Amino acid sequence: MLNSNLPEPELLKTVLKPLLQDFHYWFGRSLALLETEKIEFLSLEEQSDLLERVKQAKQEVSVAQIMFEATGEQVGIEMSALMPWHQLVTECWKVAMRLRLQNSNWKESENSK
Repeated sequence: MLNSNLPEPELLKTVLKPLLQDFHYWFGRSLALLETEKIEFLSLEEQSDLLERVKQAKQEVSVAQIMFEATGEQVGIEMSALMPWHQLVTECWKVAMRLRLQNSNWKESENSK
């Protein structure tokens, strides 16, 4: 549990910095997946749309990281900006989990032949 007695700047460093790093990491993984795999359960338009939304969000996170660092880690980010990123990461996780499950089932059926 976080120490609520931390001064606000320390709280920002403790919470926001790793959160932005996590968003950057997961958007990077999602980009790699969407750019290299044909995801059969998504139409080409759906996959392209998801890819573009991830690219945009990754750029937004990069800008937020730069601004956070440029201000000496003294500025926060509104929840209204964070929530769409969180929702997009969750959407990407669901796609990745479904793809893993699909690939796992395919491999099992191939091995049983």
